[in-house]
Amino acid sequence: MKAVVLLVLLATLFWFLIFSPWTYGRLNFWGEMLVATGLLAITALYLDRQSLSSVYSFRPSYILVGIGSALILYLVFLLGNTISRSLFDFAQNQVSNIYLSRQQAPPALIGILLLTWIGPADEIFWRGFVQRRLFQKIGLGFGYLLTSLLYALIHVWAFNFMLFGAALVCGLFWGFLFLYYRSVWPGLISHAVWDTAVFVLFPIR
Repeated sequence: MKAVVLLVLLATLFWFLIFSPWTYGRLNFWGEMLVATGLLAITALYLDRQSLSSVYSFRPSYILVGIGSALILYLVFLLGNTISRSLFDFAQNQVSNIYLSRQQAPPALIGILLLTWIGPADEIFWRGFVQRRLFQKIGLGFGYLLTSLLYALIHVWAFNFMLFGAALVCGLFWGFLFLYYRSVWPGLISHAVWDTAVFVLFPIR
């Protein structure tokens, strides 16, 4: 449990440096994400090196599950974007602010990073490490909900309600995939594909 607390605190610090208005833009956003997610994921893999065979068990069907679930999540966000704009005056501006990071790297590079590194690393750390360990300590239901909440809370440094809401929905969605399949792969594929679609291929604005 101590390792979970320390690494979540480290993630909180990383996300503060990446998203807070006091530090945002001082370094390249995508470079910071590359380092932060990579360090967290590599540390998690090292600490869980004895249990990787069970957490990362793979079935070919997980590819279809991952891609299909990414499509479902994308449609959820399309609907959510329409509803939120009708309810909140600030929604459009906050969503536009989320996409400002696209200016800091070529779209092709962003897509490659999201698909092959940032999205997968996020799942390795949050679901494969944090959620799995919380399952063992506080049970499946509470572990699932707490991990999803923590995943959302580290995004509060952006002071962007739409980003927080998006992170909460994604955390619950990918957390459920891990809860159901007990393998990181469905959520990892879903996360990577969804990130690439929503940030590069088919932005929601």
